[in-house]
Amino acid sequence: MIISDETLMERVKHGELRRASELFERYNKPLYNFFARLTLDRDLSDDLTQNVFLRMLKYRKTYQVGKPFKSWIYQMARNIHADHYRKNKIKFSDIQDVDQMRSRLAGFDDRIVQDEREKLLYVSLFKLNAEQREILILARFQQMKYEEVASLLDINVANVKVKVHRAMHKLKETYLELEKI
Repeated sequence: MIISDETLMERVKHGELRRASELFERYNKPLYNFFARLTLDRDLSDDLTQNVFLRMLKYRKTYQVGKPFKSWIYQMARNIHADHYRKNKIKFSDIQDVDQMRSRLAGFDDRIVQDEREKLLYVSLFKLNAEQREILILARFQQMKYEEVASLLDINVANVKVKVHRAMHKLKETYLELEKI
């Protein structure tokens, strides 16, 4: 029988720390991919992913039983990402130069970026503002339901749909513009 994420986290909260390894197994790769798509940096993504699980253990008592675990862990991931850039006084992964972006993608993880069209998609994605990029990564790449994204961002589902639609429109515009270059 598969135990729900929420039940596992409730047990971790109450001292069954060995249960955290099950949550790690379920969320390690998705969180790594989330960070990898935000930063395009493998080592940084590994570090940030580890930090999520360290912080999960440190702040396990703050988990509210009955609330979705996925939203809680992704909120923690978003905070860790923001903290990293704030601490290092770096602007949020904004790479505006197309050539710089392409060279960065050339050395990036083949599991994330596999062909030239996909590289162009990532260049286009990074030309969006941080909010648009994040909502697309959550809704499209992480395949979170709109309800989960709404809970995570503390907005309503209709607002998520509008933001995703606008971001997709901007992504398409940018992609087609870059395709001509």
